[in-house]
Amino acid sequence: MAAVRRWSEGMSSDNIKGLVLAISSSLFIGASFIVKKKGLKKAGASGVRAGVGGYSYLLEPLWWFGMITMVVGEIANFAAYAFAPAILVTPLGALSIIISAVLAHIILREKLHTFGILGCALCVVGSTTIVLHAPQERQIESVTEVWDLATEPGFLFYTALVLTAVFTLIFHFVPQYGQTHIMVYIGVCSLVGSISVMSVKALGIALKLTFSGMNQLLYPQTWAFTLVVASCVITQMNYLNKALDTFNTAVVSPIYYVMFTSLTILASVIMFKLSGG
Repeated sequence: MAAVRRWSEGMSSDNIKGLVLAISSSLFIGASFIVKKKGLKKAGASGVRAGVGGYSYLLEPLWWFGMITMVVGEIANFAAYAFAPAILVTPLGALSIIISAVLAHIILREKLHTFGILGCALCVVGSTTIVLHAPQERQIESVTEVWDLATEPGFLFYTALVLTAVFTLIFHFVPQYGQTHIMVYIGVCSLVGSISVMSVKALGIALKLTFSGMNQLLYPQTWAFTLVVASCVITQMNYLNKALDTFNTAVVSPIYYVMFTSLTILASVIMFKLSGG
């Protein structure tokens, strides 16, 4: 309780806003996994499944409803990154695991075994620990400052490693092992996601500063971050759909969360803690 009290006393108003937005985001995203899965199954029954390269789900209203639910959740998540550090926001995605796992068990009739329950509990415990001990992040005053951090040698090296791993997975491992090894699709989503979160953080800060009177839309760096976010999100959605169509939601959700969170924290540490002194 003492740790919780010290944590709450040290929380700024911006961090509290980010916390509330992140929790709201998890509720929407957790539910969206189930709705999208239902849409993918319905579309796959009458067309080519997403798991084998089909896009018939784009004509399925239920999938679009799930997509809209996810977009609402991502908008809340996007706003959360503008107010609170990534190392605080990302771990709160553990809530979406609980929601999707429970709903998958009830609605999709996917069995949640003892180890699945234990895994979800460990995710929550780990996330709570990270949130309670999240370090203070440096104050960012312009999008150019984020750009300077993103172009430091350490983060550029991390980005190069991520892109190499993603292209290797997509062109070598996906055709051979995508249908049988869940880590292939999830690996692509998580690696790309760690880059997208840093770009979302930058874009969120740019919009926050713009709305407060300091126009960041004049900087080319803002539009560069926008392009990165769009590219990453499209890639994530494509391979997440493949994973959901091929494997159980109760398995996809926690593995994706753990990999995504771990890589995001690593990227955040490299970008905001080790860079720039």
